Amino acid sequence: MIIAVTYQYATDRDLAEVRPSHRAFLRGLLESGSLLASGPLPASNGALIVLETASPEAALELLEDDPFLLQDCIASRSAEEWQPVLGVLAPQD
Repeated sequence: MIIAVTYQYATDRDLAEVRPSHRAFLRGLLESGSLLASGPLPASNGALIVLETASPEAALELLEDDPFLLQDCIASRSAEEWQPVLGVLAPQD
């Protein structure tokens, strides 16, 4: 199942200080095959993280050790199933 996780960053935190460890954490998820894509959403002061997990709850659990979360850089986050129909993440018929 493909899960889209969105982060809303806390506005009172310095993300630059924590970003290297956050990206190293995500790199580990990429290498393990769980992370499909990630990147900032600059206009909304947030990020999108696309994971392959069993459920939205499993995706959030997988991200529990994200340094951004551990250092209180995340004001809120959500996860939901995403069903791509076209593109590289869509099922190939």
